[in-house]
Amino acid sequence: MKLHMVDLGTQYQKIKQEIDTSIQEVLDSSIFIGGPVVNAFKNHLETYLNVKHVIPCANGTDALQIALMALDLQPGDEVILPAFTYVATAEVIALLRLVPIMVDVNPDDFNVNLDEIRKNIGPKTKAIVPVHLFGQSSQMEEIMSIAKEYNLFVVEDNAQAIGSDYYFADGRVQKAGTIGDIGCTSFFPSKNLGCYGDGGALFTNDDRLADQIRMIANHGQGSVRYYHDVVGVNSRLDAIQAAILNVKLKHLDSYAKARKSVADFYDSAFKEMSMIVTPYRNQHSNHVFHQYTMRITNGRRDVLKAYLDSVGIPNAIYYPVPLYEQKAYNSFKGSVQQLAVTELLCKEVLSLPMHTELTHEMMDFIVNHVKGFLAS
Repeated sequence: MKLHMVDLGTQYQKIKQEIDTSIQEVLDSSIFIGGPVVNAFKNHLETYLNVKHVIPCANGTDALQIALMALDLQPGDEVILPAFTYVATAEVIALLRLVPIMVDVNPDDFNVNLDEIRKNIGPKTKAIVPVHLFGQSSQMEEIMSIAKEYNLFVVEDNAQAIGSDYYFADGRVQKAGTIGDIGCTSFFPSKNLGCYGDGGALFTNDDRLADQIRMIANHGQGSVRYYHDVVGVNSRLDAIQAAILNVKLKHLDSYAKARKSVADFYDSAFKEMSMIVTPYRNQHSNHVFHQYTMRITNGRRDVLKAYLDSVGIPNAIYYPVPLYEQKAYNSFKGSVQQLAVTELLCKEVLSLPMHTELTHEMMDFIVNHVKGFLAS
């Protein structure tokens, strides 16, 4: 059988009529940038997230950069982020001549460690960028408390956890990405809510920040055309991608349910395997399983990966190298010599196929090969 890490083709076939109709409507209108379709998606996503402002943009990396630009940070200001994450989170910080302060993560849910945040706050610290890794939220209630104590901004990197609910101690529920000052997401095709090209968005409940974000994303131009009040960028979600996202947003919760079913299947299959640590599900948010990332102990991760490659089972290592060990970020390493959890995870994590189209036959094939190899 043909296996995929993400099977977008089969997913498309199930919603083909909806997608094709929506795209054709854009083609018929000939309004390809902005317009009613992009505005409709913005409104629908605001309703789904229960957030005051959604500002679509060209991709998730742009969203992070625009967010930091909107906070009016100055060169040399420090921004705390996890060392175990995709490079884009650090990339935008460095591009803006800010200083990325890379800190360790939790060994269970892989999200940023609260004690490490506190330990790394200094006089130049201006913001925290928690990354909601693999599909569940960081400890946002505590992070917001730390931010308030030290007068810091919080920008949520929610590229991997859109749709996840966060549960506050008092019973309140908010969507991940809507809790900090600004939330950012990506609509890269493989994301839980993905388009068929590039796309992204920012979320905020702050009217002033929303105005600033819109201005920055549109060449620094406000409501009057050709008058530019700040240095901005050109970052837009096109109408065809918005049309696709309008369709897929209606299916997002059912996609999350399907992903959870796959994760439950994997968890059950691996529960007796002592060298497999299945994904931890924290108590403060539900897991929407952008990835199913397990830990393979006893130094067998790489040989298991090689075996899965040899039998045609897709797999991936997210992420093989700590950010501070990347050549591009050596100059930001500073006093960081080794972050124990990050180093361990880079040696042990392995992700299996995770998408909405996995059948029981496919999952049986995958788990039987994993178990058979590790038991040998």
